[in-house]
Amino acid sequence: QVPLVESGGGSVQAGGSLRLSCAASGNRASRYSMAWFRQAVGKEREGVAAIDSDRRTRYADSVKGRFTISQDNAKNTLYLQMGSLKPEDTAMYICAAAPRRYWTSLRVNDWNIWGQGTQVTVSS
Repeated sequence: QVPLVESGGGSVQAGGSLRLSCAASGNRASRYSMAWFRQAVGKEREGVAAIDSDRRTRYADSVKGRFTISQDNAKNTLYLQMGSLKPEDTAMYICAAAPRRYWTSLRVNDWNIWGQGTQVTVSS
C-alpha cells in the first residue's frame, strides 16, 4: 500500500485556478500509475485524469483543455493544475494509485489505493 495525502483544495471564483497535490509515501514512481477522481455531493465518483509511469495521460472530456495532470517522481508527488474553473467542478477531489505501470483508466473500479480527498468549491 502507498498512503496518499491530498492538499491544495479551497474556494475559488469561476474562471479561477487551483493546483492540487497528492503526496505518496515510499518510492512508487516506477511501479505505479496515478489518477485524480472527484465526487460531488449526491453524485457518483468520476475519473478526472490519469497518468502512467511513462507519463502518458488521459482526461475526462469535461476537463480537457482546462486541467493538467503531472507528477514529480523525485518528490513522489502527483499534481492537478486546474484552470478556467466552473461551478460544476465543485467536488471532493481524490487521488488514486494502482500497482500497474501502464494504466490510464478513468473507471473507479480499476483503482485500489485511495486518498482521503481535498475539497474544491467554485462559486459563480
